[in-house]
Amino acid sequence: MEPQWVPSEQDIAEAQVTSFALFVEKRTGLSLPDYRALWQWSVDDLPGFWAAIWDYFDLGERSDEVLATTDMPGAQWFPGTTLNYVEQVMRQVRDDRPAILSVDETGEITEISWAAMIATAAAFARTLRALGVGPGDRVAGYLPNIPEAVIAFLATASIGAVWSACGQDYSAHAALDRLGQLDPKVLVTADGYRFGGKAHDKTGDIAELRAGLPSLVATVLVPRLGVPVPDTLPWENVDPGNEFVELAIEQVDFAHPLWVLYSSGTTGKPKGIVHGHGGVLLEHLKAVAVQSDIGPEDTFFWYTSPSWMMWNFQVAGLLVGATIVCYDGSPAAPTPDALWQLASRTHATVLGTSPGYVLACAKAGSVPRVDHDLSALRLVGITGSSLPPSSSLWLRDNVGEHVPVASISGGTDVVSAFIGGVRTVPVWPGELSAPYLGVALDAWDEQGKPVRDEVGELVITEPMPSMPVSFWNDPDGSRYREAYFEMFPGVWRHGDWITITERGSIVVHGRSDSTLNRQGIRMGSADIYQAVERIPEIAEALVIGAEQPDGGYWMPLFVVLTPGTELTDELRTRINATIRAEVSPRHVPDEIIAAPGIPHTRTGKKLEVPIKKLFQGAEASTVVAPTAVDVPELLAWYAARKPR
Repeated sequence: MEPQWVPSEQDIAEAQVTSFALFVEKRTGLSLPDYRALWQWSVDDLPGFWAAIWDYFDLGERSDEVLATTDMPGAQWFPGTTLNYVEQVMRQVRDDRPAILSVDETGEITEISWAAMIATAAAFARTLRALGVGPGDRVAGYLPNIPEAVIAFLATASIGAVWSACGQDYSAHAALDRLGQLDPKVLVTADGYRFGGKAHDKTGDIAELRAGLPSLVATVLVPRLGVPVPDTLPWENVDPGNEFVELAIEQVDFAHPLWVLYSSGTTGKPKGIVHGHGGVLLEHLKAVAVQSDIGPEDTFFWYTSPSWMMWNFQVAGLLVGATIVCYDGSPAAPTPDALWQLASRTHATVLGTSPGYVLACAKAGSVPRVDHDLSALRLVGITGSSLPPSSSLWLRDNVGEHVPVASISGGTDVVSAFIGGVRTVPVWPGELSAPYLGVALDAWDEQGKPVRDEVGELVITEPMPSMPVSFWNDPDGSRYREAYFEMFPGVWRHGDWITITERGSIVVHGRSDSTLNRQGIRMGSADIYQAVERIPEIAEALVIGAEQPDGGYWMPLFVVLTPGTELTDELRTRINATIRAEVSPRHVPDEIIAAPGIPHTRTGKKLEVPIKKLFQGAEASTVVAPTAVDVPELLAWYAARKPR
């Protein structure tokens, strides 16, 4: 297999990772001739690496001690150091380009200058203080992906309060499952949002949400649809207008909570994952600038929602002076290639999306490089699930062979990536280019031994500063330890199957706890999806391997068909032949079943494990909380089809 993109000498010379490597060589006297050598040093000398990140970005005074203890969990980073995430945003203020581009489905683009963003954040911070919000208090967002969400976060963090948000596609019940754990003092919300050409009035959900949050002292309302909501503070009152308001920044400890994100909530209430100011700041500067090569001349557009960690990751573009794009709408409205059109209109240099969206564009016959001016685009980011080789090659052929694809894999758990692209390393179809710097990534077998060129558990053997400070309401840390450290004590087991290739790239096969195991041969579900979902008649698929009480093993494949398609014997034969030829003869399903839809978490991940548990005899009410599912009604359909 040939690489689909190879860096040029100019790419390597101009890359921020090259600049960082030269910085490290000068201060250490080491020779670091390529990315692999730099990565190896970064995991062999964690204190030296993270001190270098701090000093490279000139973050100010810090303690001489970088890593007081390497325990996992419980590593202590930069003890005694104080800082604030928002300080680094303030350092980037400029007047030659906007901080935020706000776009909706009408295509209208609104520019928010750096000065306006900071002034409004300062005014909102003053409002929060007047409402009695201080360090450690919580501010909740129930918002679409709009600039006000970014500004409210910056204001909250600047005073040392803790931010947490859900997108408005969540019902009030689902939002309460998350935000209700935090006892927030202030709720920031919008009266509704638009998606797919329709207005979604959220005033009923807002009323229910407020009723379930007795700790609230105020609700701030951002008008989107013009629907009145009683007893709220209008966002317009926050706008400073022409008044100068200084953004006063509260210094906090390195590990002081910055925000709370949430697990998918597929088994009980979602876990609140707490990240600290310092860990997120260092990790995001590394991931955005050094790994993704994003800087002050970039326009950074990732299709996301405040419910998803990629929203937090995109906000990090402000840390390096980039312009970020907030899009409130559907990625496929009014046409399937809407994101490419928006990338053209915003002159995006970095566009992030999902494998599902790429596949949908391929099936729709989109040719973005012909239909839209993508001359500014220099990087496509992909996350959410594995990107099949065919989709990677589609991007090369239909977006541009000069545009590398940075497929990344990480999670809400570290609000960043473990693996991804880097400007100095080739891109191989269907593979992630390299582990990120400072990430001691390995693939282990069940005995805890490293494996190469075969499937193993994704593990992180040394701490990262953006690993959770804690889980919310987990005073003894038991839920935190159970989530990551039960299988290999003291080593982070992430729950993904990966293969580390001989060239150092990584293939992600899917969740290890939903692994298919036929006759002792293990395989990730992603391998089957990559084959099956390329078939024109298949919109989406879900495969489950369920151990049965009699010792049998049942492996059904559920397929969602494109409109007007029937699951004929001919199509079944073609699906099986595709799996046999492209994946493995042992992983041809026992049964192929047409389904009305595939249930996902609200961040778009297929509910493989809950459906597997359902087919192993569990009751639907015990395998997943309905509020964690994008279409809860589908659960009843699957429950009706479990073996009796």
